[in-house]
Amino acid sequence: MPPSRLPAHHRYRAWLRRLQQRLSLRNRLVLSHVMVLLLALLAMAAISALIEVWLGFDDIEGDVVLQIGLLFGVAAAFPASVALSRFLLRPLDRVRAATRRLAEGHYDDVLELPSEPGLAALVEDVNTLAAALADTQRRRARLISEVAHEMRTPITLLRGQIEGVADGIFVPDEAMFASLADDLHRLQRLAGDLSSLSRSEEAAFDLHREPTDVATLARATADRLRPQYDDQVVTLAVDASTPVGAFCDPDRITQILVNLLGNALAASHQRGHVALSVHTEPPPGRHVIVRVTDDGIGIAPHDLERIFHRFERLEPPGRPSAAGGSGIGLTIARGIARAHGGDITAQSAGPGKGATFTLRLPQERAAGGGTPPLSR
Repeated sequence: MPPSRLPAHHRYRAWLRRLQQRLSLRNRLVLSHVMVLLLALLAMAAISALIEVWLGFDDIEGDVVLQIGLLFGVAAAFPASVALSRFLLRPLDRVRAATRRLAEGHYDDVLELPSEPGLAALVEDVNTLAAALADTQRRRARLISEVAHEMRTPITLLRGQIEGVADGIFVPDEAMFASLADDLHRLQRLAGDLSSLSRSEEAAFDLHREPTDVATLARATADRLRPQYDDQVVTLAVDASTPVGAFCDPDRITQILVNLLGNALAASHQRGHVALSVHTEPPPGRHVIVRVTDDGIGIAPHDLERIFHRFERLEPPGRPSAAGGSGIGLTIARGIARAHGGDITAQSAGPGKGATFTLRLPQERAAGGGTPPLSR
């Protein structure tokens, strides 16, 4: 039906809705004040005219007329202000209702953005909050599922081995106890990794910072892992001869280095090469740069960020992932780096073309304003 054929009250309500959509919150507030004031003045004028003209009370003093008019004006302004406040607060009531639904766990409700810019920004923030809460809920459910999956395998093996010993199927010899100890160690390591993961996601690492030579840490970590590299016939080259000072937690940084070098070894082919370098960022930067580069299996572009997600493992075709890994080592390493105010990033030209992991740590100044002294 054309708008011109609609009943008058329908046309008026449609016009009122369009007006509400176009008015900003500030304009609504101003309009409500003006309308309440006008209604009060009109009520005062009407009562004064009624007393003096229509009722013929010409002998009543002007002050009395004014007082009576004021009384009726206030009486008229009060219901008008109540009605206009509902008109003013109706959009905010919708936002309040949405936040209550968020508190009840309904994270998928999306509010329609109003036309008023200021209120639209508020509604957009509420929608963003709802999306973040929904994502947190999904991640929590996924974490529980992933933890259960990670623990199921060693627990199943332990149960099978113990039941086998109890039934006389397995002989309780040294090899059996060594296998049980390996499974228990895997569970213990998973529990420790989950504890570190929790601190990482809550940014609650307990850091014991001190002036540290990161180059010395890198050389010591490389020497510690070199026998494993030799066993797999992988060359490990270290470029960390120049002292590089930083104010950091040496144990946590060593944990990062062990993870990066261990991942590089796992990704390398036999007779491959891994390079570890430590240097300072060129001026005016004030960061320590640690790079671990390998020529191994490489990383696809879409996986460069995914590998830092918890329980994510890369399994290239024809090459299984390293046994015993929990899939949260890089997640923890990045959490430690960010707790120091730094970060870890990954670069790769693609599968089969190697990868480079870069650790950036802020090189904070000492209290006297100079470079942090190096620990020896």
